[in-house]
Amino acid sequence: MGTPKRSSDKELKEAQKGERPSSAPALPYEPRDPARYRPAIALVGCGGITSWHLTAYRNAGYNVVALCDLDRKRAQQRRDEFYPKAYVTNDVRQVLARDDVEVLDITTHTHHRRPLVEAALKAGKHVLSQKPFVTDLDVGERLADLADKHGVKLAVNQNARWAPHFSYIREAIRAGLLGQVNSIHCDVHWDHSWAKGTPFESIRHLILYDFAIHWFDILCAIMDDRRPTRVYATMARTATQEITPALMAQASVEYPAGLATLVFDGHTQFGRLDRTYVAGSKGTISSSGLDNDDQHLEMTTAQGVFHPRLKGHWFPDGFHGTMAELLCAIEEYREPSHSARNNLQSLALCYAAVASAERGEPVVPGSVRKLQEG
Repeated sequence: MGTPKRSSDKELKEAQKGERPSSAPALPYEPRDPARYRPAIALVGCGGITSWHLTAYRNAGYNVVALCDLDRKRAQQRRDEFYPKAYVTNDVRQVLARDDVEVLDITTHTHHRRPLVEAALKAGKHVLSQKPFVTDLDVGERLADLADKHGVKLAVNQNARWAPHFSYIREAIRAGLLGQVNSIHCDVHWDHSWAKGTPFESIRHLILYDFAIHWFDILCAIMDDRRPTRVYATMARTATQEITPALMAQASVEYPAGLATLVFDGHTQFGRLDRTYVAGSKGTISSSGLDNDDQHLEMTTAQGVFHPRLKGHWFPDGFHGTMAELLCAIEEYREPSHSARNNLQSLALCYAAVASAERGEPVVPGSVRKLQEG
């Protein structure tokens, strides 16, 4: 499929005014690399997901110079596969002591990550933290303050923001093509049983917390400065699932003059489906497919019905997007759009949903400061 070019101001103005464009607006949904900044990057934590990180970085031509993991063999495996000249160590202090390393991608599990992020920030390194960022909003605020104190950037790897379909939807809203967003509805039907026997099986709210954080974050990115007022969430086990955590969950999120719903069927063994629908005052946009890599878009406005053809996939392009946005923010002396402080809004919504599922009542986002594990 061809790569859409960035829409001209004329094209966007025609769409916004009601004039009929000849094709779907070509919006800047793809990751944008920095103009010149190519720092030395170190990866801390070399678990399974990091194959996608490194695939994205290698494809983008980023300079990964060090790999660190307590299990040195895992770091060596990643080095041999992706960056044969990279330095390998099982001691993060050796990474932090390197003057050439400016950016750390810290991918460890949440409960191991806080001291690593703190040490990196104090060492004057920019940090891209794996998601979910923290389990305590107050801790997250202190880490954001620490980054400010040391003059470095702290961002969170909310890679779904750069999944092609989510990114195009966000940019269409930013361009004003849909007008005021009234509602957002997402439903995902897939099989999450792969987590059985892994450390993820010990997460009580595997769906609402570890998985759905992507969708809570997308809601926050789409709604931007509109804050949710309440969330009501539920969860349930299927009759036949063999994994411990509940694999079904749903959430209804209330906004001033708006509503969003999220539905997660994590034990769908046949007929997968992944859909997103956004309705605005000037138009609607929907995306549907078997999964996040098979999405087809349709946008309907007064100018007609359009089917944008997108390039790329959530994996690995989403990981390219998170690092690219951090590097651009460093180069351009601004906050990254996925900064730690920005991500705390998504976590506040997620924590409130988890608490709602436990209590059986609506919860105000921000009123729950820590993740509740039941």
